[in-house]
Order: sequence, then structure tokens, then C-alpha cells
Amino acid sequence: MGKNAKMAVLERIEGNVLCGGLYTALGKLGVKGVLVKKPEQLEGLVGLIIPGGESTTMARLAEYHNLIQALQDFCKKGKPIWGTCAGLIFLANKAIGQKSGGQELIGGLDCTVHRNFFGSQLNSFETELPVPKIAAEEGGPETFRAVFIRAPAILEAGPSVEVLAEYTLLSKESTSTIENMENEGQCQAGQKVIVAVKQGNLLATAFHPELTSDTRWHSYFLKMLGENGDQSLVPVKVKQDPENSVSSPQHRDLPIFRQTEVLSFEK
Repeated sequence: MGKNAKMAVLERIEGNVLCGGLYTALGKLGVKGVLVKKPEQLEGLVGLIIPGGESTTMARLAEYHNLIQALQDFCKKGKPIWGTCAGLIFLANKAIGQKSGGQELIGGLDCTVHRNFFGSQLNSFETELPVPKIAAEEGGPETFRAVFIRAPAILEAGPSVEVLAEYTLLSKESTSTIENMENEGQCQAGQKVIVAVKQGNLLATAFHPELTSDTRWHSYFLKMLGENGDQSLVPVKVKQDPENSVSSPQHRDLPIFRQTEVLSFEK
């Protein structure tokens, strides 16, 4: 990727903490992120990250700004797109558990997502998530400190979808945090649910890598540039983040929001 190439970050309305985390991670890897609010701002960009937020509101804003078709066209061009949390819902071909009236999806990811699989905001949690593929390709520990905030999960994935991470349900989660599900009663303690996948130019995570200082998911996504054979997308030369080295001292990673002195929210 050329020196002037830029990575798009789709605007979200609740606040800029998550977007700020994305910019920080991309900057550590030598890539500049730019905010996208309108279709024309996608021109000339090499990839797109759709951050977390309130998925129904994000979809309505995207419709209002005529972004849905532009985002679908961006996806069809084979340019890498990464959706985290609500971004995962946005990329799915099918979503259940939606609010009344539903929402329009970008689609492209051959999977069925449950919008609020893990329950309400009060059921948000952190966990050490096994990430063998990421550890093998990006180095570092075998687990990733995953932050789940009112998170979705993938119920079904098509044959062309590569599963990158699964979460094992705890007993309380199999009974109390999964509400109004079409397959309620089928989720039992010890069952694994899919929380990260890759399909072609699409990457999706149910959790928020931007809320930790571990940049391996960001590095993995940036290396997807050019994988589709499009010569206009030259693979990025990603800077090595010393914190991701397997030889570096291991410590309990703290989310960025705990390390930030000032949090700035949009009106």
C-alpha cells in the first residue's frame, strides 16, 4: 500500500471512544484512518472498518445518507471490510433479534447473526479468547483479551466462511443472558458460539479489539489488502507492534477506555 493510502472508518454516533481506539491502533501500525460519512468519501480508499454502535441507528443513518448501496458496491469491488460488533451485524446476510421493522444490511457475509445474543448492556464482559489463527500469523499469546459489549454472535456460517474464534458459553449465559432467541433452549453450558470469522475480503468480530492495546486483529486485517488479486490493492507493510511479540513480557491487557485520561463524545 502506498504512503498516501488511507483506511476508512465508518462514522458512528454514540461517541468517538471506539473510533479513537481504531485510529490509535491503525496509527501504531503505520496506517492513517479517515472518517466516512458520505458515499463520495469512499472514493480512493483501500479498505473500510465498520465499528460498533447501535446497529439499527447506524443502518438508518446509512440509509439517510445514501450509504447502503455505496457500501455494497465497495464490498463487491473486493476491498477489505472489517465489522466489529454492530459492524458484524451490518455485514451479515441475515440477522435475527432485530428491533421492530428490522434494518437494512450490507450483506456479503454468509452467516446468520443474532443481534443481542449475549443480552443487554449489563451482560457485557471481558474474557481471554483463544485465537489460534491470529497467534499463528501475528505472533503473541494464544489468547486475546476480548471485550464484548451487548454483543452479537454468529449462529450459522456458510461453507466458505472461516471461523477464527469461538466462545464457550458459561452456565449462567446459557440460561439468563440469551433472550428472545429463535433457538432458545438449544444453547447449553459448554456449547461454543462463533464470534470471529473471515470470508474473502470480509472480516468480522463480535467483540471490540479497538478497546485493547493488542493490535494483532488490526494487523491481520491490514494484511488482507491485495489478497483478492486486485493489483490496485498492494499489501500494506505493517509495522511490528512490540507489545504483540511473544517474547515481550506478558501482562493483563487493559482496555483503552481505562487508560484514556479524557473521553470526548460527539453531540
